[in-house]
Amino acid sequence: MLEAGAASPSVAQVLTTTGRQLAARAEQLHAKVATPAAGASRRSTAGGSPARSAPKVGFQAVDVVPTSADDPRGVVFSSALLPLTICSVLIAALVALTGVRTSVRRRLLDLLAACAAAGLAAYLIAQGVLGALPHEHAATWGALSLTLLAISSTSVGLISLIGPAGLGLGAALMVFVGNPFSGGTSAPELLPKVVDDIGQWLPPGAGMSLLRSTAYFDGNGSEGHLAVLVLWSALGLTAAVFGRRTPTATAATPEDVPATEGTSQESPATAAPAPTPSPSPADRPHGRHTAHT
Repeated sequence: MLEAGAASPSVAQVLTTTGRQLAARAEQLHAKVATPAAGASRRSTAGGSPARSAPKVGFQAVDVVPTSADDPRGVVFSSALLPLTICSVLIAALVALTGVRTSVRRRLLDLLAACAAAGLAAYLIAQGVLGALPHEHAATWGALSLTLLAISSTSVGLISLIGPAGLGLGAALMVFVGNPFSGGTSAPELLPKVVDDIGQWLPPGAGMSLLRSTAYFDGNGSEGHLAVLVLWSALGLTAAVFGRRTPTATAATPEDVPATEGTSQESPATAAPAPTPSPSPADRPHGRHTAHT
């Protein structure tokens, strides 16, 4: 039995169990055919020809593309998708909902830099510490960063289109739909057909398949997943550029303050000047000399 554990440990385990069952069944059939009936056994013995013995059916499972020795069951690989998805949503929130007024270009550059840095950090943890991504280091880092960019740019684009509610919509789409429909914990082929198709057209599913392809299969079969991630990234960045701007609080100008009842609408320049107080008798010229005369 030839199997690829790196493609899916769950599928490899199913194939191993099925192969053993088929080998046991084949051995039973050979034994049934090789064992003659009672009357035939006597006649063959009387005739001098010996009875045939049942052949042994062997079974061997060969893993042609095994997982990393540090992660033999692929637990680290399969459980990395949910933290990546949550991290992407947090990056989108930090970039799009900051209170600092910045240009669209600056926000997009911040988004690209944050995704690249988060992808590098995820790779250093997954491979440098846990040893779960042993091959194609630069391509694996690129796959992680592109997955983060596709998810976060979609959330930023939704925020630009419909406001802060877009963050909740993006999180619900990626975390509660894209993550379970991706088949990362088992295999996309083990899901229903409709669920498999939806999951592979969303960034979490396409990102997991691309990461598996770059980390273990030298990038073979990654064209479709790469196209899906690039498409989501392009749509999200386009929505972020041309979406409506989120207004920020500005200082109130005197023209914006409404006039209240009983308040004069005259400007300080046209208002009547206040009367100046008359000088006191002590301050008048010759006041004291006049008093003594």
